[in-house]
Parts: sequence; structure tokens; C-alpha cells
Amino acid sequence: MREWQWLGRQAGTVLVGQLAVMAFGVTDTVIAGRYSPQALAVLAVATSIYVSIYVALNGVMQALLPVWAELHGAGRPRAVGRSVRQALYLGAVLALAGMVVLGFPQPWLRWAEVPPALWPQVQAYLGVLALALTPSLAFRMVSTLSQSLGQARLVTLLQAGGLAVKIPLSVFLTFGAGNWAGLGVVGCAWATLAVQLLMLAAGLALLATQREFRPLRLWRRPERPDGRQLRRFVQLGVPAGLSVMVEVTSFTLMTLFMARLGQTALASHQIAANLAAVLYMMPLAMGIAASARTGYWLGAGEPQQARQTAWLGLRMALGTALVSACMLVLLRAPLARAFSADPVVAAMAAGWLLWVALYHVADAVQAVCAFLLRCWRITLSPLLIYAGLLWGLGLWGGYRLTYHGWGPWPAQPSVGSFWGAAVLALALVAVLFVWRLRRAMQQTATRNA
Repeated sequence: MREWQWLGRQAGTVLVGQLAVMAFGVTDTVIAGRYSPQALAVLAVATSIYVSIYVALNGVMQALLPVWAELHGAGRPRAVGRSVRQALYLGAVLALAGMVVLGFPQPWLRWAEVPPALWPQVQAYLGVLALALTPSLAFRMVSTLSQSLGQARLVTLLQAGGLAVKIPLSVFLTFGAGNWAGLGVVGCAWATLAVQLLMLAAGLALLATQREFRPLRLWRRPERPDGRQLRRFVQLGVPAGLSVMVEVTSFTLMTLFMARLGQTALASHQIAANLAAVLYMMPLAMGIAASARTGYWLGAGEPQQARQTAWLGLRMALGTALVSACMLVLLRAPLARAFSADPVVAAMAAGWLLWVALYHVADAVQAVCAFLLRCWRITLSPLLIYAGLLWGLGLWGGYRLTYHGWGPWPAQPSVGSFWGAAVLALALVAVLFVWRLRRAMQQTATRNA
């Protein structure tokens, strides 16, 4: 099988699973939008906080993918098993920290000046998601391990099955049935908890029964914590997790800062944000596939093949992003109407989708590069670039332009001000990441010469 075919098949498999997971959030957005504008606003605020925490912790675990892929490429399955068992200690600490933050969101709400009327439901929603965090992170470990071994199809089946349960369960718990009025938007959170527990149970069953995982000998008694290996995990995973946190919070914090623009603006932005997140699943899938394959070739002692695979994955992601952006521009109006029955919200959202199209192209390039840089153990410089540009130029610049003015431009209190600044910042990130990846490859080639 040619390399592009392997990448395409693996990325396609990952994409189906990631879209199924993303459809969890899209489902909740559609349900909340049909329930009431206030429910959609509550979901927007609660989701922005949860995602900010979850993706940072998820990023730490996901950063272990090239580690396990290299061990797989080197033909050391038992070492993969030992590494996974050590990662359990890291995962336990991350889950506990995340649950504490989600259980006490008041500082976030106060800092972002979220209207007090939204606080009770936002806190209730996050309280349920705090319970869902541990099974979510545990399933992420199962998923990352499967992807590192080129076995993404197993997890994809579970994610698709989870979606089949999530949709009707969310509808039932939100709207109720018969004489039961339902739980409102918090019902979506309870549905998420139930589905995450089911997916984790099924994932563990796969690890115990499928022959692909038998050589790893995963089910041995966990070894005592290995300080040296855990330090390597932390050195690689923490900067990677913080990078993901900066990337996503630069996006989600826009939602919190937009809260004072009103429920209509916030609801329209939530639609644009959801579609941007759905589109992100494509470069995310390619980033996972390309980094797994690149790590495999590095572990197998084939650095030239690893470099070729990395550039191939990046080119494939960019081509797909350009096609997707064009489709979004053409279909932006009907897509917006599908998310909201309110014509004003839908009309506003259709305008923001033009920004989303530009955002997606830059997002595709930087996302794949971020995954590939981890194969060369480069995580600190991406973190600094993210913090400087996404938080600085993107988030702070958008905030200044929206509420205070920026340089010669007066204040422009609009969702579009945030999106414009974010697009500019992400485009610069993409350029710098491509340059950093090329430099890393050249340095490695020089050392091996």
C-alpha cells in the first residue's frame, strides 16, 4: 500500500470517529437551540469552560501517541504495554485536577462577566461534566493507544455507537416524555456522562479481547511509578497539553468575552464555533494519522521516510481544507438555518461563517504541524508561539478591537471583530509552525549525516 493510501485510510477512519464525538456537541447545540435561546447561551458558556479544561488534559495524553508509535515501529510491544501502565498514573492526576476546576467554576464566570442569570444552569451543567471527565480521559488513552498501533477502526466503531446512544438520550433527558418535563439543557450533560461510561467499558473490553493488543501484555499488574519515564511524559505532554489549551482557550474564551454582547450574538457565535470545530476534525484526523506513521518510521530507523510522510500528510490536509472552506462559503446560509429556528440568529451566524472558512485553512496547517513537531519532541516553541499570537494578537486583540478600539480603529462591538483577529493570529501561527518543522527536519538530517 502506498504511503498516501495508508494516510488517507487511517485519517479517514479517525475522522469518522472524531466526527461522531464532535456530533455529541453539535447534537447538544441543536437541541439547546430548539429548546430556547437561553439554553443555547448556557450551553455556549458551559461548553467553553469544559472544553478549555478537557482539551488541555486530553492534549497531555494525546502527546504520548508518537512515543507509543516509535516503540511499535521499533518492534517492542512489551515496552508499549509498560509505557501505557505508567501513563495511568499521569492520567489519574490529570482527572483529579480537572474535576476540581470544573466543580468550582465561579472564578471563570465572574472573571468573564457572565450574566448572573446564567450561573445556576451553567454550574449544574459543569457539575455533571466533572463526573464525565475521568471516563473521558480514560477512553482517550484507549483511543491514543489504538491510533499509535494503526488500529483506529476499533475505537471508531465505539465512537459511532456512542453517538447512536447520545442523540436519543439527549433529546429524552432534555425535553422529557409524557408527563415528565425533562431536565432542560442539563439533560445533555447527563447523556454525555452515560455515553462516556458505556464507551469506556466497551474500550476496555476491546483491549482485553482483540488479538492486536495481546503482544502488549497490557493486563499485567501495574509497575511502581517510574520517575524517569513519568518525567519524560511530563516534559513531552505538559507543554503539548498547554499548547492545546492555549489554542482552544483562545477560541473558547471568545465565547466568554462575547457574553456581554447579548444572547443573540452569543447564540450566533455558538453556531459558527460549532462548525469551525467540526471542520477541525479533518486536520485533526490527518495530524493523528501522520504523526503515528511518522513516529513509526522514526522508531524503525527510517528518518528520510519519516520526513517524506510528514510533508505528505501536511499537503493532504491543506488540500482538503481548501475544498472544505469553499463548500462552507457556498452553503453558509442553509447551514446556519439548520442550527437555529430564530431567523435573526441564523442570519448573523451565516455572516460569521465567512470568517470560519478563512480560519479553517490556517487551522488545518497549524494543527497538522503541531502533531508532527511532537514526533521530533518539539513542544516548547509551539507553546510560546501559541501564547504570543493566539492569546496576544488573537484574543487580546479581538477584545480590544471589540470593546475599546485598537490603534486607529474605534471600538467595533461585534462578533466579527473577534473572528477577524483570530484569523490573522492563526495564519501567522501556521507560517511559523511550517518554518519550525522544516528547521527540525534539517537539524536532524545534519546530525545523522
